[in-house]
Amino acid sequence: MTTTQARDLPRWRTDDLYAGLDDPRLTADLAMLREEVAALEATFGEVGVRKGGSAATPQALDRVLGGLNALLARLTPLRGFVSAFVTTDSRDALAQQRMGDLTTLTLPLGPLRSRLTAWLGEQDVEALLKQSDVARDHEHLIRRSVEYARHQMTPEEEDLAARLRPSGAGGWAKLHGNYSSQLTGEYRGQRLPVTALRALATDPDENVRREAFEAELKVWKDAEVVLAAAMNGVKGEEGTLAARRGFPDAVAPSLLTHGIDRETLEAMQGAVERSLPDFRRYFTAKARALGKPKLDWWDLFAPLGRSETEWTYEAGTRFVEEQFRGYSDKLGDFASRAFHESWIDAGPRDGKRGGAFCMGWQGDESRILMNHDPSLDSVSTLAHELGHGYHNLLKAPRTPLQRETPMTLAETASIFCETIIQNAALERATGEERLYVLETQLLGHAQVVVDIHSRFLFERAVFEKRAERDLTPQELNDLMTWAQRETYSDALETTHPYMWAVKPHYYSLGFYNYPYTFGLLFGLGLYAQYQQAKAEGREDDFQTRYDDLLAATGLADARTLAARFGIDLHAPEFWEGSLDVIRGQIAAYEEATA
Repeated sequence: MTTTQARDLPRWRTDDLYAGLDDPRLTADLAMLREEVAALEATFGEVGVRKGGSAATPQALDRVLGGLNALLARLTPLRGFVSAFVTTDSRDALAQQRMGDLTTLTLPLGPLRSRLTAWLGEQDVEALLKQSDVARDHEHLIRRSVEYARHQMTPEEEDLAARLRPSGAGGWAKLHGNYSSQLTGEYRGQRLPVTALRALATDPDENVRREAFEAELKVWKDAEVVLAAAMNGVKGEEGTLAARRGFPDAVAPSLLTHGIDRETLEAMQGAVERSLPDFRRYFTAKARALGKPKLDWWDLFAPLGRSETEWTYEAGTRFVEEQFRGYSDKLGDFASRAFHESWIDAGPRDGKRGGAFCMGWQGDESRILMNHDPSLDSVSTLAHELGHGYHNLLKAPRTPLQRETPMTLAETASIFCETIIQNAALERATGEERLYVLETQLLGHAQVVVDIHSRFLFERAVFEKRAERDLTPQELNDLMTWAQRETYSDALETTHPYMWAVKPHYYSLGFYNYPYTFGLLFGLGLYAQYQQAKAEGREDDFQTRYDDLLAATGLADARTLAARFGIDLHAPEFWEGSLDVIRGQIAAYEEATA
């Protein structure tokens, strides 16, 4: 895709909120936000929201949770609007200034949430639930607060940790995002953004892929000191706080954050490890199709097969809307609305963040960032992010606190929507196009199962070693290479030692990796139930229950919600069943490449 083509792709609409970053209404709303934060601090003080504070009466709980919900409702569009500029142009000085203003204004929210957790954690929960409608509406929040309260430091320490985070781990994460988005490398006589170098991994010419990979490694090599400092800063803070809060290891806090228990994680990871030899069959078959004994890292995203479909952005949007409508009119209407109301910033450009994400905007609206290229994989990404937007739509009637969803469940709708698209593409494909679609599916699954597992192993090892001292860039490279060898094994001839520098997930949230695997396998399991319901003429019933599940992801934990569909997340059989779907795709792929 040329620079001109990328420039012509749609950008998201922002003027429905404010005319621009210098809009006086934005300045006024930021000032109003400051007043609301101060008012909420006063309310917390009057009610006695703190460890050892007053008992939670229904009236007190209504004031506290009502005030917090109102503040969060005002914050969502403000944060979304400013993020819309920061993420699409990291050089925008005014956007960075506004984000700094917003970060400073919301700084007290961290300490207030810590105080709320400590206060709720001391209440007689059962009595409170009997007395208060507000408590019953926020029962999941209250019960989670009891769990979190068991791992809190002293109130003074929690307050200090929350206030330091924006200049500690949050600052390091911001540095990684801004710095990496501006990196460029030398490739065939021209300088390209590192995101453009990485995009060449999908080129059919191996020389292009290899040279781009080598150029990319040089970029990360030059940036390694800065990014290693960011990694050490983030993991040092997270590890210190986990130990101070009495967690047995660095994984434990992530289990609370991601809304699952250790038995669920172990059941899933055990199934993942048993599937690794099957994925190596896929890598071997791909290497054979490329005429090589083994894959090199730059071959992982190499295209195979040939698509007769021209996957332009316009063609992709039509295909997505058509297939979504084949599932339900509600989902199809949602996609149509997102396209026609300009919710999507589609094209890559200098200063824009790589990858893709979906964020809440206002009401039931979302905004989606992606970096489109003409491929089925990119269309799948569009469907994935629209799935997040559909999830936001269904949660919109809830309060902001009821909408808070752990990452594990946040990936449910996105994986489901992505599966709709890929299965539809596979059903209509024959010959070389069928191989192309299978390659797209398995490439994505391999990333979410195999590569994500390597990232989990790497992060766990980093936490263990960071507890002793700072890690050098070479040590981070060595750990990354070790983790990739543990998962890819001998299926790869070369590895990517700087993948720790590439992925922003390491810098934003502890173990921001295995929830993707959970989302994929949980989404595949639900999709299998949909197919069965459709075959039996019960799709309407499934769709109703599925929408209810998405609307309730902030109201119950993953295991409770899964049980609504007869799924036991502690049972290895469930995870094996989802992986069997992928094993079937691997077998079809081996046949197609043979």
